[in-house]
Amino acid sequence: MPVPPPGMTTTDRASLYRLLAWLSPSFPTGAFSYSHGLETAVANGAIHDRPTLQRWIAAIVMHGSGRTDADILRDTYRAGFVENAAGVEEANRRGLAYRPTAELALESGQQGAAFRSTWLAAWTDSSLDPHPPGPQGRVGEGVCAPAAFGSAAANANLALEDALLGYLHALATNLVSAGLRLGVIGQTDGQRILAALEPVVARAAAAALTREPADFGGATFAVDVASMRHETQYSRLFRS
Repeated sequence: MPVPPPGMTTTDRASLYRLLAWLSPSFPTGAFSYSHGLETAVANGAIHDRPTLQRWIAAIVMHGSGRTDADILRDTYRAGFVENAAGVEEANRRGLAYRPTAELALESGQQGAAFRSTWLAAWTDSSLDPHPPGPQGRVGEGVCAPAAFGSAAANANLALEDALLGYLHALATNLVSAGLRLGVIGQTDGQRILAALEPVVARAAAAALTREPADFGGATFAVDVASMRHETQYSRLFRS
């Protein structure tokens, strides 16, 4: 009798459903309003076709915010899974601090707050929030997007590997969507980019599982500069 491949089983269907729901464009985090500096890169001609957009997104996933977010998600998940509130708080604070520009900080912080408030309102009892970020359970200093998602994933017993893969795929998808709205590519080329990025996203998710804490950080200077310039860009469609 053939042996089924490893992965989701019938007992994992509820977790899969939640993963798909929480990372769906219909989940109200406001991700559609951010371009992660892409708008400036398009305006100055650095991004102008499918290959340049694909390379830009791949760099973010592997070496930029995707890399740092994956580590924050991993650390928040692992701390939350064993109900280590101090560990959740520490990971969230690092996720808030390691944002190279004001707009990238706004992007992560506002999406994190929106995700957390919607998750509490629709998916759990807010009085039983098991892994509240912020000092002593308060959220006055905010919550970054990967920490909010990592905490929810741990609470729902999602597999960490699936949570990382889904989160990074959602990041790539949102950037492809931004490229579409900026007129760089069409819908078919958008899907070509996502198909080409499948191994990139998989490698980025796998790397986060074994990366040492001392290796935390990213290096996408062109993205950071584009984000800084976007703050004073004359005409803007996106918030970052």
